[in-house]
Amino acid sequence: MGKGILTVREREVFERLVLNKTTKEIAKELNISEKTVRNHISNAMQKLGVKGRAGAVVELLKLKEISL
Repeated sequence: MGKGILTVREREVFERLVLNKTTKEIAKELNISEKTVRNHISNAMQKLGVKGRAGAVVELLKLKEISL
């Protein structure tokens, strides 16, 4: 399979989002700031052309970028 839409870090963030982790929990697990987590989420949403985290998760699941 070719290179995905997301960066490695964006994928790591969304893999945790689908596990219902909070921004704070994700930041702590990845050893990055909460602002950086939000930036990764917003960058991914822009790439996907969606509004909101839920929309991004749905698109990423459809594209098989992440799985449940």
